[in-house]
Amino acid sequence: EIWALLRRSNKYIDETAPWILAKDEAKKERLGTVLYNLIESIRIASVLLGAFMPETASKIQSQIGATTLSWESLDTFEGTIVGSKVGIAEVLFARIDEKKKLEEIFGVSEVKEVKEEKVAKQPKQAKTENKQSEDGKKTETPIIEGVATAIGIEDFAKIKLTVGEVLKCERVEGSDKLLVSQINIGKEVRQIVSGIAKFYTPEDMIGKKVIVITNLKPVKLRGVMSEGMILAASDEEGRLKIATIDGDIEPGSEVR
Repeated sequence: EIWALLRRSNKYIDETAPWILAKDEAKKERLGTVLYNLIESIRIASVLLGAFMPETASKIQSQIGATTLSWESLDTFEGTIVGSKVGIAEVLFARIDEKKKLEEIFGVSEVKEVKEEKVAKQPKQAKTENKQSEDGKKTETPIIEGVATAIGIEDFAKIKLTVGEVLKCERVEGSDKLLVSQINIGKEVRQIVSGIAKFYTPEDMIGKKVIVITNLKPVKLRGVMSEGMILAASDEEGRLKIATIDGDIEPGSEVR
């Protein structure tokens, strides 16, 4: 896996600390070995990446001065020529204004959700709250910020989860991330827009039994009205998997 190789290379930097090796003349040879291993790992990753992101791969190869770029060269860990010079480092992926991009793609409601998620991930800060103990003395109880508050069953009951069956699905025009589905939820058919186009084709979706939040306020995404949300799980790599129903159950059935 390409990204696994790059993550391991990044960890290798932490393990070997080349910036420390560079300060010790006696460790110059070790520094050279570490740098070679890193450049060679990047070269291999760039060759593999060329099949999916040719322009990015070409930029990487130019920056590290790589000239051995054949698939056969991946069989050995010696494709980088010792003594070759690296080029000028440039930014491969420009930083994106997250707020602006999310507003452009999804709309205001999704941007708000992302902000709330960021707050939840901020470092925990302890505060204290004065309370009266049973003996009348004041005690200080720590309050932890950044931790999701536990909800009661009455709060969960506000969310209406329903089994839906996808009848029709197509891509949203002008977007490579969004699909718009017509979903039978029992008494009616809802139109729902979902950011799953990188992981599911319209053909994949048709006939699926999915879990739908049906009492969300309608919102326009890329000019297309969405009347609910399909539940999906996301892993650490950002890959999405839709939550589906096991067994034969009618659309419109309540999920509890």
